[in-house]
Amino acid sequence: MNETQCRDRRPVLVVEDTEDDYETVVEAARRARVENQLVHAADASTAARLLYGAPADTFAFVLLDYNLPGVDGLEFLDELRRHPVHRRLPVVIFTASVNARDRAAFHVAGASAYHVKVMQFDRCLGMLQDIFDRWLTPRAPPGSAACAPPQGASG
Repeated sequence: MNETQCRDRRPVLVVEDTEDDYETVVEAARRARVENQLVHAADASTAARLLYGAPADTFAFVLLDYNLPGVDGLEFLDELRRHPVHRRLPVVIFTASVNARDRAAFHVAGASAYHVKVMQFDRCLGMLQDIFDRWLTPRAPPGSAACAPPQGASG
């Protein structure tokens, strides 16, 4: 069985206002052989419309930038954590901010993880590939139902 058989297949919501950064996310997903749809929102209000109009289990996780136009990523996360349907959705912060106070504020607000964007393209791709691997691969023991092949499939 290959590793993609164990991956969560739901879409990933990418909240990123910088087109170049979004394209880096897309390239990292391609290189990591991520087959999930990447749903792009360039601001928090678009992300909110996409999330709040969908069932709780629609997205595998949210990849969220901090510096967004209008409502920033921290405000959006705070609002999301108060939402009765989506408050448990994993939210991974992917930001240029190296400020320890920002990291702490996101932790307090309920971020699932906090990653600082690196300027070197290959390192950035590697970091994003690790994020996809971590948040799309179930943490289940080998042989468990989470990684079992579909019924009728032979290995």
